[in-house]
Amino acid sequence: MQLQQLLDILNELSPFELQDSWDNSGLILGSMTQEIGQVYLSLDIEAEMLDDLEAHSVLVVHHPLIFKGLKQIDFAKYPANIIQKAIQKDIAIIAMHTNYDQTHLNRYVLEEVLGYEAVETDGYLAYFHVGKPFEAFAHEVAQKLGLDPVRVVEGCAFVEKAALCTGSGASLLPELHAECLLTGDIKYHEALAAKEEQKALIDIGHFESERYFAASLRKELQNKGINGIIANSKNPFRYIKG
Repeated sequence: MQLQQLLDILNELSPFELQDSWDNSGLILGSMTQEIGQVYLSLDIEAEMLDDLEAHSVLVVHHPLIFKGLKQIDFAKYPANIIQKAIQKDIAIIAMHTNYDQTHLNRYVLEEVLGYEAVETDGYLAYFHVGKPFEAFAHEVAQKLGLDPVRVVEGCAFVEKAALCTGSGASLLPELHAECLLTGDIKYHEALAAKEEQKALIDIGHFESERYFAASLRKELQNKGINGIIANSKNPFRYIKG
């Protein structure tokens, strides 16, 4: 298969034109005409990960390796170190980021991981009915996502309706039409604002909520006759208990 053929399949699955204006989804590294072997899937790219991938393959990731223009290619620094290693092994890189969030990832985490049905999707927000006390709901979410502990803002005692946005979605609070938002990377002042407006927040983590990207895309590609191999990236954070 040529790289162009895979890009066409991915674009049909989740159109790249849906990505945000600041995003850089699509082809990151490679040539449209190059022949590709294995298709690997991962949330992110790490130098150590590339050592284990077959040469002449393609890596489809969630987060783009390059977000902005590079003014310097210093192979001792990120992301140039990864670019160098990928070129040496003839590994192409494709990113599916904010386009895939909107079409697949948020719904996948909500339905396949948390076990709730999406009743409405509005851009990055996937809405669902809860009908539970906040405390019980927060414990349920923490258990299903393996979060221990979990950061919350108890802006209300009961959650009738909630919305989920994987990754970093607290900036969507002004658009929220529910009692509770599940997202990651919640900042202090966002938490203050939510509590004042009686909105509950559950911080489901950036890595922790998006680590399901590879499994989600693998399922979709299998329906297209492509066997994607999951190359799990690692959480850059460690948690040390006091």
